Amino acid sequence: MRRIHPWWFLAGLAVFSMACSGSSTSPSSTSVLNMMMKDAPFSDAKALLVTFSEVSAHTSGGDWATLPFAPPTPGAPPPATRTCDLKKLETAQDILGTGTIAAGHYTQVRLVVQSAAIYFDSASTGPACAPTIPTPPGNFAPVNIPSGEVKLNREFDAPAGGATTMLLDFKGDQSVILTGSGTYQMSPVIAVVSVQ
Repeated sequence: MRRIHPWWFLAGLAVFSMACSGSSTSPSSTSVLNMMMKDAPFSDAKALLVTFSEVSAHTSGGDWATLPFAPPTPGAPPPATRTCDLKKLETAQDILGTGTIAAGHYTQVRLVVQSAAIYFDSASTGPACAPTIPTPPGNFAPVNIPSGEVKLNREFDAPAGGATTMLLDFKGDQSVILTGSGTYQMSPVIAVVSVQ
């Protein structure tokens, strides 16, 4: 198997802000979480669309708290998925998810990639990340994802009334390969770079 050049994904940046899940709703017991993404240059494609279906964090008590995806407009309900064109995130960032979970100690982060496709002829139109992105015209290759779930074992605290920023590196050169049969396959490789 030939590995794809290190390109498209240096994906990005999770800003974790959490809120209390119990009956208390005071500002001092909440913290906000925003997940941001960015990418590294990739010359072999015009667009790389990746659709995420879940972003969540695991509490030390054993529960998973799901982070809503960023809504298309302020005040709109969060969508079920969010798609990012990582090619557009080479020199910019965009929000993947934003929401509140309980302040406290967390032991893991989980990302689920639902689908991906590489487009060779045309760039996508519209924003870098959105609930849906129109399919670019021309030659493309779907990316098979045998297991799109990635769990990152990194402990962090979400302070009450504050925010935590987690920087993630989605390693595209290790995540996507071109198989001997000429198809693309993804096994997402994501590393935690920093937690602040």
